Amino acid sequence: MQVRGTAALVTGGSRGLGAALARELARRGARVVVSARDAAALERVVAEIRAAGGEAHALAADMGRQEDMLPLAGAAAALVGPIDLVVHNASTLGKVPLPLLLDTECEDFLRVLEVNLVGPFRLTKALAGSMQLRGRGLVVAVSSDAAVTPYEGWGAYGVSKAALDHLVRIWAAELGRSGVRVLSVDPGEMDTDMHAEAIPGADRAALAAPADVAARLADLIEAADGIESGSRLEVISWGRAALAS
Repeated sequence: MQVRGTAALVTGGSRGLGAALARELARRGARVVVSARDAAALERVVAEIRAAGGEAHALAADMGRQEDMLPLAGAAAALVGPIDLVVHNASTLGKVPLPLLLDTECEDFLRVLEVNLVGPFRLTKALAGSMQLRGRGLVVAVSSDAAVTPYEGWGAYGVSKAALDHLVRIWAAELGRSGVRVLSVDPGEMDTDMHAEAIPGADRAALAAPADVAARLADLIEAADGIESGSRLEVISWGRAALAS
């Protein structure tokens, strides 16, 4: 996908990977809309992008609220044109410290699913029709190694990400002939606030910088036309393989 000139929507864009990716896409010439619950933090990200010469807009929304999804899709398109690229980056761990599944309240489990799984479903549903009509578009879902490895205490989050991976595969199967591509990406462990909330004692120096991961993810997005739709990719290892080739 050609990033320059692309209309992009990045959820969870107020901090961490989402903010870094919004900056990187704008630097490469995309017209970027960032969304998250924290309007003030979003405005700071947008101000940074504009100060660097990029185009960016902020839309506050909660991925766990059904009533926010259609307005988000419509407002984003009104700001930058029909959306060509959506990155489902927003997610929640649920309660921290992370509890065992038997100690997880049903309401907390449902909230994680609403944000991490149902929200991306609703937003994709709101955007994919326009993509189909235009015969192009890319949907990227940010997953986790917790989707494939059963870590103790990561139950709700891991289940939501495993289901998100399979949602991507089904979207890919159903949209395959339309020109709309769908990918799932595992960014790896990063030095983010979310990681610190989940694992307070982690050595932050050993974690990847969100800006570095965002640059590799942007490279992956630009190479997406040559990647099988429905694929699940590890961003760091994909980036190393791409550099080697």
